[in-house]
Parts: sequence; C-alpha cells; structure tokens
Amino acid sequence: MADPADVGEDPGIPPLPAPGEAAGPLPPDDVGAAPREADEDTEPHSRSEQRRETDERAEDDRGYEDLRRVHQLVSNNFYGTVDATGAAFGLGTPSSPGLTPGTIEPGEADRALRYFLPVQPCFDEALGRLRADGLVVLTGRDGCGRRAGSLALLRTVLGRQARLRSMSPANALAQLAASKDLKPGQGYVILDYAGELPDQAVQTYEVGRLAEELRRKGSYLVITAGDTTRRRLALRDHCVPWQAPDPVELFAHCREELPATGLDPGTERELLERVGEQPRPADVVAAAEALSREGAEKALETLRDRHRELVQEHFRKQPSADDLLPLAALAFLEGVPERTFEKECAALAAQVRNFEQSGETPVGEPDGTGRTSLRTAVAEQSRARWKQRAAGLVTTEHRPGPGRDAGRSERRLVFVSPRVRELVIAELHDLYGYELWYPLRQWLGELALRGELDTRTEVARGVALLARYALVEVDENLLKVWADGITSQRVTAALTLQFMCEVEHLAPQALTIVLSWTDNSGPGRAVTAAMALTGRLGSLYRLEALNQLWFLTLRGERIAFSARRSLVLLLQTAEQSPERVRFLLRWVRTVITNTAPGSRERSIALRTAVQLLETTRLEAPEPVTAALLRTVPDSARHLGSLWADVLHSTNRSRAVGALCRTLVQLRDDPSVTGAVRELGEAMRNAMTERRWAALCHHLSIALRHPDYAIPGAHRLAQVLLGSLRGRPPADPRATAPLAPTPSFPSAQGGRSK
Repeated sequence: MADPADVGEDPGIPPLPAPGEAAGPLPPDDVGAAPREADEDTEPHSRSEQRRETDERAEDDRGYEDLRRVHQLVSNNFYGTVDATGAAFGLGTPSSPGLTPGTIEPGEADRALRYFLPVQPCFDEALGRLRADGLVVLTGRDGCGRRAGSLALLRTVLGRQARLRSMSPANALAQLAASKDLKPGQGYVILDYAGELPDQAVQTYEVGRLAEELRRKGSYLVITAGDTTRRRLALRDHCVPWQAPDPVELFAHCREELPATGLDPGTERELLERVGEQPRPADVVAAAEALSREGAEKALETLRDRHRELVQEHFRKQPSADDLLPLAALAFLEGVPERTFEKECAALAAQVRNFEQSGETPVGEPDGTGRTSLRTAVAEQSRARWKQRAAGLVTTEHRPGPGRDAGRSERRLVFVSPRVRELVIAELHDLYGYELWYPLRQWLGELALRGELDTRTEVARGVALLARYALVEVDENLLKVWADGITSQRVTAALTLQFMCEVEHLAPQALTIVLSWTDNSGPGRAVTAAMALTGRLGSLYRLEALNQLWFLTLRGERIAFSARRSLVLLLQTAEQSPERVRFLLRWVRTVITNTAPGSRERSIALRTAVQLLETTRLEAPEPVTAALLRTVPDSARHLGSLWADVLHSTNRSRAVGALCRTLVQLRDDPSVTGAVRELGEAMRNAMTERRWAALCHHLSIALRHPDYAIPGAHRLAQVLLGSLRGRPPADPRATAPLAPTPSFPSAQGGRSK
C-alpha cells in the first residue's frame, strides 16, 4: 500500500525559505498528523488573545537571544574543569567521577580513590549494611568524603574492575524502584541525592521492595546525601552517618603515596598544625600534592588560605555602612563598568534608607543573635575611597565590553580572586541579618527586572554563590519569583541555576528545582525551566534534560516553542564536544523512531528535528550541520537519518533548504567529501527508491536558486546523491541525476557564504 506522504507522488515543492529567513508559524509537520489535543486551543482567538500570544512569543524570543549571547561570551570556558572556588561558567568535564549520570570506568574510580583512607567504624558499618540489604545511604556534611566512600564500598563488594553506574540525583530512586531492568551484579550510585518530587515520592514499601530486588539480583546501590536524609522515614533504616578521616592521618597516608619530600622539624610542625585544622579531605590531599610538587612553602600557602584571612580580618573591623554597602553590591556586580556599578550602588543605598525610614521590625531575627546591625546613613560614594575601603580585596581593571563595545575598554571593579567574592558573600550571610538582606533582596529583584544583560549575568553569578550558604532562601525569595516574572527575570533565574552547577553538591539541587517547575507550576516557570536546561545543567544531566524538554514540547505552543529553542541551544553549545553531539542526535533519532506515524508526537518530533537541521552556529552565521560534518566523526550517519525522516514530511522544503545551505557552506572544503558521501549513503539507506528519486528532483530544483546556484555546491551535491550509484536500484528514478543547472562564473555564483 502506498504511503500517502510519499514525496515521490508530490509533483511540486513548496517555496524554499531564503537563507537566514526566520521561520514563521509552523504547519503540522507530519502528513496525516493527529489533531492537536485540548490544551492547544483550536478555536479562533480574539484579537486581544492573539496580541497577547504575539507579545509572549516576542518576549520569549528576547529571552533566548539573551541566553545565546551569554553562551557566546563564555564559549571559550565551556570545556574547563569544574572549580568549586569560582570557576568560569561553562560546560566542562566534572572533576568528580559520577557527577554526570552514566558509567564510571575502573580507571576513573582508581583516580578518585588514590588517597582513600577508610574511616572506622562507619566504613565497616556501611559495608555490612550494603552486603546485607544491597542498599546503604551515606549521610553527612558536604565535603566529608561521601563520594569517595560510595565508590570504595561498591568496589569492595564487586571488585576493582567493576564498571559502576551513576544515576541522576533527582527521582532516580523512584525510577529504579519501579524499573524491571535492574541488572544482575551491577553497582549503582546516586551522588548528592536530592529527594523525589512530591508526585513521585518513594515510600517505605517501595524502598523495601527495591532492597529485596537488589539482593535477589546480587546488585548494590549506594546513595550519598545530606544529613536531612536521615529524617526521611523511607530511608531512615538504611542511613549510615559518614565521617571525614583524621586530617593528619590522611596527610601522612598521602605522603606515603607520593614522592618523598624532606622537611625540617619547624616547617613540618607548622604544616601538621595547619593540616589538623582542615575539615575537608580534598584540602588535605591538595596540600600533600602541593608539597610533593612544589615544596613546603607552597603547601603552607595552600593551607593558610590567605584570602580567607584577609576577608575575615576586614569584617572583624565592622565596616561602616558607607564601606559595607559598596562591598556587598560588588559581590553581586563584579566586573560591570564602574559607572554602572556606582549607579546601582546608589540604588542599593536608597533601598537601605527606605527600609530604615519605614521603621519595619526585622522578621525572624531573635534578639541576641550576635549579628551586626546596619542602622546608619549611607555616605556618598567616592572612587578614591576604594584603597581604604577594601584594601587587599578589590582592584580595578580595564576590560573591553561585549558586542559593539568589544573594541573599547572601561574601568571595572573586581575582586583580587574569584575566591574573595565567594568569601565576602559567606561573611555577609554569616554576620548580617534581616536589616541588610531584606533591602539587598529587593535590590537584586530590581536588577533582575530592569538590568542590562551583563548586569543580570553578574547578579546570577552572585546569587549562585549565595545559594552555597542559603539555598532555601535563594529558592523561595528569588528564584521562584523570577521564574514567574518577565523575560529578564526568567533569564536571570535560568542563569543562576546554571551557575549553581559549578559547585558539585549544588548541581543536583539545581536540577531538582528545575524539574519542580516543569509540571503543574504554570507556563512562566515551565518556560524558565526550559531555559535553565540549556548550558551546564543540560550538559551534566543530558538524558534527564532531553527527556524533560521532550515532555515540554508536548505542552501548549508557547512552552513547546521554548523547549525546541532549548534543544537548539544544546546542540549549538555541544558543537565542540563530539560525544555530546552524538548523544543528542541519537536521542532525537530514538524519539522519532518511538513515535507512531501520523501521530501528534511524530509531528512534534519532526518539527524539532528540522529546527536542529536549520540552526546556525553560536559564533558564526553558518549551519551547525556543516561544522559537525567537518569536525564530529560519525555525525553524518545520524544527520542523514534525521534528514531522511524530515524529508518525508511537510517540512520537506525546509529540510531541502537546510541541506542546500550545508552544501554551500562546505563547497570549498575538499576534506569533507568523505563525510558528504557518508551523509548521502545514510540518507539513501533510510529512504525508499521513490523518496530518493524525489530528493534528487527537489534538490536539483533548489540548487537553481540564486543563493545556491554555485558550482562548488553543485559538485558536492553530485557527491551526496551519486554516492550509491553502483548499486542496482529497484526504481530507475532512484539514481536520477541532478537537473542541469546554468554555469555561473565564480564572481556571479550567488551570494557568498
């Protein structure tokens, strides 16, 4: 029976969009697609409703353009290492194995456990529970070594060569409890477990059933979580409080594993005194490695934490309001132009004055808390005072601005180290109460509402640093409000959640917050969630992000539009990471395969695929597909499959246009001939003879367009379509040559790409 959507039976081709032309409202994408569901209103809209939807779409467009600009500005940092002391925003490889869900190879675990020192009795207690129940939960403060302990426990019971499986910290327990795919003899780990969403809460019965299934299959699960997990009834009986090893013992153990370094008695005594003050095993290991590589002085410098001492000394002097407020403002506006900073600093001073004049009584601050009071007038700011105001903490730099101002530098106030910014926020949180933080929150809200993009980006960085010490406050008083606000607020909330992922123990919390916004939280928060799932959050939790965005594409058109834009951004930012590109393309192929022909889901999947094929690079107006064919091995196979699917739909004209633009972009690069041939083979293998003949016909017509009628592109199209001419076709039209196109001199061959 003939397929009603067979392009070979369609004699015409819809007009091709001009290169770079913005796509308008999309028609149904799959011929014979099912009607839209009730949540997408099919009745005629009133003019006011149409105007509102147009305004919302324009507003969301501005939001995604802001996100795109931020990604462009930080693209050079996308592949750095996570640095909990203030790394640049990016999509780097996590520093700890298992942070990204997936397989933990034995070599990764070896590196993580090189200096591991079992702590008794908690290690033996946890090992006993794991062997008996197949499940144990390691609880304790952040940085106490729970992650290393989880890997050590699993390798003790499964052997050093075991390939462990890390799972998402949000809802993974519920999914695993309900899964029928629990593999025998497998070690699972859930790092920094963030809890289940309310509608998927894991009850005691399910946890018991999971433990029984683990025992039956000889598999094991270790969960790491904060101390509050011990109060959850479902997990209470499986918790073991985890303790950090004695720092001096750990230091001695590390020195045994490292090349020997001689120390005089005085230096060794000072070094051990400093080591004994360290609560985090990671800091002790860093000092031991510094001693081995660079000597005692470098190790002491690592342990002294000069920046912490400077910041604490500054606040011990109890700075006056006219010194305190600029420092507090800088913690959230580091690096903006000085003139912008002065204006916003004056706005903060006005917020404080208004709060003081209101006579409002601080809320939730019991008497005698020991926090510093802020009840003084704010003096006029002076640039000359910074040398006395924050000596040793703040400096000035001349930096060029983004975009049109990239060629002009401007003076900007910055901290002497990213760590100083974090420490200042920590001291502000520890020392000052409602009198400072209420007006400060109001001021941050104003900046998120009306600030320029670079200002809001710095606000997001600062709020992400504050979340290290006041996560609940940040979530309830800032993020939830911004997520329901206008575009500028939503973008600020999305950036904050992405910056939170620079700290490993906050990344699961950021994911949990986003997931809570994706369902039954209103369209505003759903759009914000889609925005937040780009960038580092989408890089860390790839499958979770893609599945949530797919779920959002099935919602109303505004939310679906945002989800598709987020998927495009994920592809654009993944360009330099072949593994991420292949993962995303495989995922899209799987989604299309798993949807029924003619269904609404198939229509949505094809609509998403064509947007990915049409998209351009972040930093250049060239197709992403062209860049992938040049640089990402095996991308041709995945792209060919997607093109074959989209060409067999009413998105055909857009797909042909995207293919033409790709060929034009690659026309002068002989190194891609093999990739283009592979692309053609992948498309040919996924298409019937009739569809292949139709593609030859439509592509030959499209290449007559002045923008595409370039000899180099025509030759590359012959490579694409002629790649399988050696095979006998079932249909003689399958190898129809390209229709002849006029020959153009190189100077007249259409617009240069």
